[in-house]
Amino acid sequence: MSAQPAIQQVLEQWSKLGVEGHFEGEYPWTQYHKYLVPTLCDLVGAKAEEIVVMNTLTVNLHLLMVSFYRPTSVRFKIIMEGGAFPSDQYAIQSQVTFHGFSPEEAIVEVFPRAGEELLRLEDILLTIEQHSETVALILFGGVNYYTGQFFDLQAITKKGHQVGATVGFDLAHAIGNVPLELHDWNVDFALWCSYKYLNSSPGSLGGVFIHERYANAPHLPRFAGWWGHDEARRFLMEKTFIPMYGAEGWQLSNSPILALAPQKASLALFEAAGMERLRAKSIRLTAYLEYLIHQLNKIYPHFEIITPSQPHERGCQLSVAAKHGGKDLFHYLIKHGVILDWREPNVIRVAPTPMYNTFEEVWQFAQLLKNWTSLVAIPTPVG
Repeated sequence: MSAQPAIQQVLEQWSKLGVEGHFEGEYPWTQYHKYLVPTLCDLVGAKAEEIVVMNTLTVNLHLLMVSFYRPTSVRFKIIMEGGAFPSDQYAIQSQVTFHGFSPEEAIVEVFPRAGEELLRLEDILLTIEQHSETVALILFGGVNYYTGQFFDLQAITKKGHQVGATVGFDLAHAIGNVPLELHDWNVDFALWCSYKYLNSSPGSLGGVFIHERYANAPHLPRFAGWWGHDEARRFLMEKTFIPMYGAEGWQLSNSPILALAPQKASLALFEAAGMERLRAKSIRLTAYLEYLIHQLNKIYPHFEIITPSQPHERGCQLSVAAKHGGKDLFHYLIKHGVILDWREPNVIRVAPTPMYNTFEEVWQFAQLLKNWTSLVAIPTPVG
């Protein structure tokens, strides 16, 4: 219950100091977003100057595309995963249109092969090669929201750079879920939200990663804002924008501190637990759930797991499709206290999260599946 005290601390500082809370108190507000950076660096594999907490996911995606999608008459295409989360689809479509291109021509989507649910790495790399002369930007999700597939970000980045493209990733379903090494993988930019695995309240502030090679690039086009101006001169109210060094130079406005407080509290838990230990537990926890579903399928072959079976190709999420009655099953599980997610047309996303889920809870979930199946499904024993 650390989020409530964190918010209360901000409220007390506000009540006692008023506007001076920006510069005084235990956690001055002008610096508050910086207190989150060290743990975020550990989670995404970055240097401090490559990270900033700001805005929300789609806002950040647009801001970064202003800088990193610079199409020409020759290089104008964007390669992305087919069926990406709508935030990415809509933002990319509107950016392409804004630059005067047709989405049908400029957006190249990579879909799974016929009869398959997952993308093959070789198909992604082949698509990049096929459009090597015309691709400007490669923009993938780190973990696909629907299937739970964790893409090989290092291989995609390497191939993208080989053909002269910029490479970025939407890490909304990856940060706090899978190990990331953005700096070492040479990723150009990345962005994320904080209300999934980072547990920072609905609509809380997201963050961005911008590789250090762009840290001192005032020539790089961007939409500027006051909070991205040189911090040492910010309150001189000068006319000419001088971007701060690193990712902070992309900031627009001062941060909403009441929204940052829960994220600060959540990241303290990540720091205490350690991503390495969380990942180790996650692999075992999800494997246990997968095993229990396979065991249940030996009695009632009713469930299909469309998430990759290899641990290095997934996080904690398993996407489970029921052969029939999936929506009824979803409501049954919700009624019995399980927090999960339904995605059309027939997928239930289950994520045994290592931060707070236990092996006993995974077993209890499997028992609910078994009970529901025995009640409503026609038994079809295998063998």
